[in-house]
Amino acid sequence: MQTGYLQVDRLTMRYGDLLLFDDITFGIAQKQKTGLIARNGAGKTTLMNIIAGKESADEGCVTFRNDLRIGYLEQSPCYPDELTVLEACFASTNPVVRLTAEYEAAVASADIRRLEELTARMDAEKAWDYERKAKQILSQLKINCFDAKMGTLSGGQVKRVALAHVLVTEPELILLDEPTNHLDLEMIEWLEAYLNQSGAGLLMVTHDRYFLDRICNEIIEIDSHSLYRYKGNYSYYLEKRDERLSADRAETERAGNLLRRELEWMRRQPQARGTKAKYRIDAFHELEEKARCRQETGDMQLHMESAYIGSKIFEATDVCKRFGETRILDKFNYTFARYEKLGIVGNNGTGKSTFVKMLTGEISPDSGRFDVGETVRFGYYSQDGLAFDDSMKVIDAVQRVAEYVTLGNGKTLSASQFLSHFLFTPDRQHHFIHTLSGGEKRRLYLCTTLMRSPNFLVLDEPTNDLDIITLNVLEEYLRSFKGCLIVVSHDRYFMDKVVDHILIFHGDGNVQDFPGNYTQYREWKESAAREKKKENAQAAKETQPLRPEKKERKKLSYRERRELESLETEIATLEAEKTQMETTLSSGNLSVDELSRQSNRIAAIIETIERKTDRWLELSEYE
Repeated sequence: MQTGYLQVDRLTMRYGDLLLFDDITFGIAQKQKTGLIARNGAGKTTLMNIIAGKESADEGCVTFRNDLRIGYLEQSPCYPDELTVLEACFASTNPVVRLTAEYEAAVASADIRRLEELTARMDAEKAWDYERKAKQILSQLKINCFDAKMGTLSGGQVKRVALAHVLVTEPELILLDEPTNHLDLEMIEWLEAYLNQSGAGLLMVTHDRYFLDRICNEIIEIDSHSLYRYKGNYSYYLEKRDERLSADRAETERAGNLLRRELEWMRRQPQARGTKAKYRIDAFHELEEKARCRQETGDMQLHMESAYIGSKIFEATDVCKRFGETRILDKFNYTFARYEKLGIVGNNGTGKSTFVKMLTGEISPDSGRFDVGETVRFGYYSQDGLAFDDSMKVIDAVQRVAEYVTLGNGKTLSASQFLSHFLFTPDRQHHFIHTLSGGEKRRLYLCTTLMRSPNFLVLDEPTNDLDIITLNVLEEYLRSFKGCLIVVSHDRYFMDKVVDHILIFHGDGNVQDFPGNYTQYREWKESAAREKKKENAQAAKETQPLRPEKKERKKLSYRERRELESLETEIATLEAEKTQMETTLSSGNLSVDELSRQSNRIAAIIETIERKTDRWLELSEYE
C-alpha cells in the first residue's frame, strides 16, 4: 500500500476579481509521479507556491505526512550573489547535507583542526556520498566550476544549480516548476532517466510533452477553475480529455434544447410568474447557466498573412565564428531553400543562438558571409524575450505594433480582436503587463512577432513558459505557415511536429545536417552506436592473441607453502595497524606535522597490503 505524502483539500485562490481555481482537491502518494497541466495564467505556479508554503490560499488547506523531506524547484530561483555553487547546492535543512557543506567550507579555508573534526563526523554519518553526488549531478548539468559565485552565473545556470540542489537533498516529495527550461537535450534525457529511477513522489509543471509522457503516471488539469484527474501518462490524458470535452459539448447542446423550451414557458403569462412552481424557475436558471457554459479549448486562429518571399532565401559562405578558444562555426556553408522548415539542436554553449543572431544581423561573423534575399522579412522570437514596459496595458503594447492586422484570408482585425485570438479576453487586455504571468508575457511576445506578417520566422526557444494549449495551436500554425522557418529548441515533441530536417551543433564548429526530425535522428544515432560497438567487438576479437595453453604446474614447494602461511599473518597484522591508524587520524589530537607523517605511513601500509595480497592470491591458486 502506497504512503500518502501530500493532501490538498478544497483549495481556492483569487487575485482580486480573478479566480484561479475553486475548491480543488487532490493528493500525492509515494512513487506517484503527477504532471500538472493548465493554460498560462490559470494558476499553476501559484498552486506550486501554495503547496511549498511560499503563498497562502484564500480557502482550503495543504497537509503533508509528518517529517516528510520536500524539495521545490521554483520557476525562477534566486540565491545570494556571494554564495558559491557548492554552497548553494548544499543550502538545506537536511543535517547530513549541512555537514557536507561545513566540510567543503573547511577545505576551502584550509582549517586543519576543523577538518579533523568534520572528517570524523563525515565518516560517522557516511556523508561522503553527498559530496560525490552533488559534484556528479552538477557535472551532468554542465556546471563544472564549483567555486563560482552565484552572482556571476546566467539565469539558466542558476536554474540548473537549483535543480541540482533539489536532487542532492534526496527529498521524498519533489516539486518541479518547468524543470526542462534551460536544459539541453542531453541534460533532459539524463533527468528523465533519473526521475524514472527515483522512488520519490513527484508533482511537476512542464510543457515538455515527451517528458510528461515518459515519467508521469497521473495527470491533473486545471480547466475553468476546476481540477480534473487522469490516471495515466500524457497520451492517456489526451484521449480521456477529448472524451470529457465531447461529453461536455453534448451536455451543453442538450441543455440548449431544454433551455429553449423552458424559456418559452418562463415567458408565458409573465403576470403570473409569482405563481409558477419555484423548482421550475430554479431549474430554468440552472439550465441557462449550463447552456451558456462553453469550454475554452484555446482555439487560437493564427492563419496570418505573410509577405511574398522570393526564391533566394539566404546563403552561408565559409562562415567562421569563435569566442576566445570556443569555436562556433568553421567554414560553414549552407543554402536555405524556399519554404524550408529547419530545426537546430545541440548542447548549451555550442552556438545555436549565436548562429541565428548572425543570420538576422545582430552579430557579425569573423569571416565569411550570410547573403540574405531581398524579399526576406524576418520575424525573430528571441530566447531573451521582449522588454515590455510593465506600466503599459496589454492592448497598448499591441497597438504600438499595429492598430489593425490582416489575416491570410484577407480579413482585417483590430488589435483587440487579434488579442482575443491569443486568449486575451477583453478584460485581460486592459490589465497592466506587470500583472501577467511569465507564460502570458511570452504569449504576448509571440503575438507581437506574428502580427508583423513575416515570411521567415526565426524562433529561439519558443516553447519556454508557453502552456501546452498555446503550443498545440502554434504547432498547427507553423505546419501550415507559407514561409520559411528556423526553430532552435530543446523540446523534442515540438521539433518532431514542425521541422522536416535538423542541424545538429556538436561543438567546436562541427555542424551536422540530418534529413529528418529529432526522434529519427536519435534512432539513427543509437543504431549507428550499436553497429560501431559491434564492429569494435569483432575487431578486438580478431586482433586478440591466442591464449597459450595453461601448463600443468606442480604443487607448491615447501618454501612456497611457508611463504603463503607467512603472508596470511603479515596481511592480518598490516590490516590491524591500518585500522589503528585510521582511528588515530580521526581523533583530532595530532599536530599538523604528525598528521602528515601518519598520512604518509598509512598510504605505504595500504600499498604493502595490496602487493602482499596479490602474491597471496598467486600462490593460493596452486594450493
